[in-house]
Amino acid sequence: MPSPKRRSERRDNPLKVVERVARANEWPFESDLKDEIALIVTGRATNYRLSFSWMNDIEVLHLACGFEMKVPAPRQPEVQRLLAGINEQLWIGHFDFWAESSVVMFRHSLLLVDGISVSDRQCEALLGSALDTCERYYPAFQFVIWAGKSARESMDAVMFETAGAA
Repeated sequence: MPSPKRRSERRDNPLKVVERVARANEWPFESDLKDEIALIVTGRATNYRLSFSWMNDIEVLHLACGFEMKVPAPRQPEVQRLLAGINEQLWIGHFDFWAESSVVMFRHSLLLVDGISVSDRQCEALLGSALDTCERYYPAFQFVIWAGKSARESMDAVMFETAGAA
């Protein structure tokens, strides 16, 4: 196995790009400007809390996106089934259940090795993909948690797309 190459020095902090995008969209954010920035984005049905973390040791920009929804213990097994079904559909990112806080999170990462910089467009695409995915599947989580539906019923409901116009 070849030995890993030494990382090159990074000229920029990827979180500065995230901050620039947040400012341009007028999204409230908090940042320590070293390794994390948190922002809130209003969606159609809920607010999304996004946290970007810069992990310098592995050169990864990590995004975690959660919504304001606690999963009660009796619904957690069905939420786990829903997560598995949703994740089978996703090509980018994935949903996780964080048992400690009883919340569902969408996660995705950008690998920025050897000093690769993240562009504003990449950051916007990462954010857009996460928000679009959360918006698409948020109703499924509502159906499971609040309406007591099964994971399959919830997936069928959100996968249904209308065609044409009435």
